[in-house]
Amino acid sequence: MFNTVLFPLNRSQETRQAVTIAIDLVQKYQAKLYAISVVESEANDSDRTSAQALIAEVESYFTEAGISINTKILEGKTAFAICDFADEINADLIVMGSRGMSLVEEHPESDSVSQKVINLSPCPVLVVP
Repeated sequence: MFNTVLFPLNRSQETRQAVTIAIDLVQKYQAKLYAISVVESEANDSDRTSAQALIAEVESYFTEAGISINTKILEGKTAFAICDFADEINADLIVMGSRGMSLVEEHPESDSVSQKVINLSPCPVLVVP
């Protein structure tokens, strides 16, 4: 049912909780797993280093569970980058936390990243609260 699962990362508690669900799904369906971190286009070296560290941290959880993981750092607007990459890899499912560090608090009228992904995604999205 799910051959390719995309797991967008950020440093939120919801992402940490979503790791367990992603592990279960990938193991159950023997799916290919992609984990990505998105940095904004104007990101500095510190942001990229932080994204690399986050990927390494999450990668260790999956490898401990015996899961092979493909990782990538993307650049751009978070929701659009996630959905474009999901389309590129023909993802069958996106698993993500309901909140993240990339929420734009200074623009309260903006939807959350997870809400934007739900609206733009080329595949089903599992949002973990």
